[in-house]
Amino acid sequence: GLFVTDYFTRTPRKLSPFRSFASIELFHFHIPEDTVIAVWNLITFKEQGGTFGDQCPDRSITVYFRSGAPSVINPLHTHFPRDTAVPGSFALTLTWTLPNRTTGVFNVTSPLPGDWFLAAHLPKDEGKISVKVKGLGLYEECQYLFQPQLIVQRLVNIAVLYPGHVTEQSMAPHNRSCLYKVFVPSYTSRVLVEVLQCRGAEGCPLWLRVRAKAPPLHNSTALDCREHAPCQLVLDLPFWQHWYYVLVEKHPGVPGTISFQVIVQLTDCSRPSLARPPFLPSSASMNMPHSFGSAGGLALGDSPPPASPNGTKHPVPIVSPADERCWPIRPTLRNELDTFSVHFYIFFGPNVSVPPDRPAVFVINLLPVLDSGGVLNLELRLNVSSLCGENVTVFGCLNHEVPLTSGDNSSVTCETESLAGFLLSVNATASLSRLRIPYPQTGSWYLSLRSLCATEHGFEPCTNVTAEVYLRTYLSPCINDCGIYGQCKLLRTNNYLYAACECKAGWNGWGCTDNAEAFSYGFQLLSTLLLCLSNVMFVPPVAIAVRSHYLLEAAVYIFTMFFSTFYHACDQPGIVVFCIMEYDVLQFCDFLGSLMSVWVTVIAMARLQPVVKQASMGRGHVLYLLGAMLLSMALQMDRHGLWNMLGPSLFALGIMAIAWTARTIRRRHCYPPTWKRWAFYLCPGALIAAAAVLLYAFVETEENYFYIHSIWHLLIAGSVGFLLPPRAKPSRRLGPLPRRKGCGYQLCINEQEELGLVDPAVASINSICTS
Repeated sequence: GLFVTDYFTRTPRKLSPFRSFASIELFHFHIPEDTVIAVWNLITFKEQGGTFGDQCPDRSITVYFRSGAPSVINPLHTHFPRDTAVPGSFALTLTWTLPNRTTGVFNVTSPLPGDWFLAAHLPKDEGKISVKVKGLGLYEECQYLFQPQLIVQRLVNIAVLYPGHVTEQSMAPHNRSCLYKVFVPSYTSRVLVEVLQCRGAEGCPLWLRVRAKAPPLHNSTALDCREHAPCQLVLDLPFWQHWYYVLVEKHPGVPGTISFQVIVQLTDCSRPSLARPPFLPSSASMNMPHSFGSAGGLALGDSPPPASPNGTKHPVPIVSPADERCWPIRPTLRNELDTFSVHFYIFFGPNVSVPPDRPAVFVINLLPVLDSGGVLNLELRLNVSSLCGENVTVFGCLNHEVPLTSGDNSSVTCETESLAGFLLSVNATASLSRLRIPYPQTGSWYLSLRSLCATEHGFEPCTNVTAEVYLRTYLSPCINDCGIYGQCKLLRTNNYLYAACECKAGWNGWGCTDNAEAFSYGFQLLSTLLLCLSNVMFVPPVAIAVRSHYLLEAAVYIFTMFFSTFYHACDQPGIVVFCIMEYDVLQFCDFLGSLMSVWVTVIAMARLQPVVKQASMGRGHVLYLLGAMLLSMALQMDRHGLWNMLGPSLFALGIMAIAWTARTIRRRHCYPPTWKRWAFYLCPGALIAAAAVLLYAFVETEENYFYIHSIWHLLIAGSVGFLLPPRAKPSRRLGPLPRRKGCGYQLCINEQEELGLVDPAVASINSICTS
């Protein structure tokens, strides 16, 4: 056949250590139909400071592959919530072959068409400290970038088989196989593929392979035509609304040309005694696509199917078992409430009557791509009063793309050779059953309910009991909204939306239900009390500020103490939480108060008014107002950046240094002039503040946050008590002193403010009078 190669690529993205599904990077691809091979080229490279990260450590990268929906991964081996079905996926670990770059290849032969999802992440950090000083640019962080590329090779002009129509084929010596495809519409209970009139070799040395959705593989349903006569392959309960691929393969070492005929018969479950007719008035009768996908192909309703090269044979009817029946399928009404919040209502429900002689079948349609990022929930509740004292059990089978309605009513399994579904059961003892499927595949899901009575010989069909079941089906973003120890987050990868839980307080798992590392209630209470009560350390700085007539500074300290206390009471991850207003408001006020406390303290230490004399008495208040506006702007841009703390602090320290330098030059003496001020106040306060900044920048992590941040509160409040300058008394002229004859004018200077004494009441007032 003729092959066409398509190429797809995605933008490189930075990988993160795994903590929850919210920390992975998700990539979405679409594989076209008739693809015979898909090759993913997985490129990973390191970066450090905009250059290749040759010195970065090698960290393994795990990549997950799944068709139809994102992978449900569990690299930390945590427990899933009860009644949760975990879909399977394939995982691949990449190792480094070069210092700064590595590649991996993942091949899929005859992949399923449609959506494919790749998820990638780094291993979880074990004991590593997240240094906040990285944000300053002093340390270049190692970044691991991942870029997947997809190359697909697909066949074009695959021959289409028409149901009930004979196709003749001659296989030349240099050909090894012939590939066909046939469309299977809804309400098809059986597919029969047969090879007839095999000529050209002894014993018909051919293999017949059939597979749904994609070309057959070596392990697909196969039949050796040398050992079976007639060479018929029967598929019960085929997938509806999909292409089935038929591969006729020649045994190796067979010379010459082999001629044969291929016929496909589809059995309509609503008319089990008849096969589907070869010609239909329109394509809608078979729910068939209007275009077969081949070049120059005609719609089924436009003209009869084209004849084979050697002519068209008459259809061969097949005999269907008389006990096959097609039960009516009840639709559900889709009611969209929000993103991934959809309720499926049953007409004349939600109570469903399950008769004893036949199953009740329902269909749930999930929209392509859109509904695969949530959780499909199913709940069955049995009305015990409807059993009339009988030992009745209602079994439910949830299958994808085809209902499992076999003729054997005593079957209690949801699996066949080609199908695997989910089994639910309710009875008088256990009247409630739930099922949760995270990231379900889109398309049609069929729920078959049947009632069976338990006897000594197992389950048998009931006689006159009609069970009543309450059925609830809905789509939700997360499982139980992640509980009280988690937060359900809506994530986005380009145009694809999906939801995942982010757990708190040491809880883990897909639904934040794994308490193996969870914080106890006492630990949560202790951490909350430490973070809240450590703000009481601001009381001494408030008292000192009020006593020294720094009323504006005292108001800022009270503001910081109040909002820091209630912010940390609201910020706790567990159940010990108390919020007096919205969390975002509390966080903003806490951060603003902390920065303003540093700002007003350093500005007060600058003592700007004596430097600029009486002409600029109000400029200190202008700086207070300007600082508040600039800090508010900085916090709105990035509340967690370390520059928000160091930037205003360094700027205020620069103003203080300029003021102190100007005063030192004017007085020709170091300011503050007393060694006691330096030894007992400035140096201890500066050391305490530096220790607080170092703890905040280098030591504080999420694991030690509750006690390191409490120490941060104590140190910052303590440093303010040391650094706040004494009360500034205005310069005043003392009364005239007795003077001797010959003296001229007296100039009295208040030396108390110049010396920077702490307690002006104790210190003596020295006036220097010159004439």
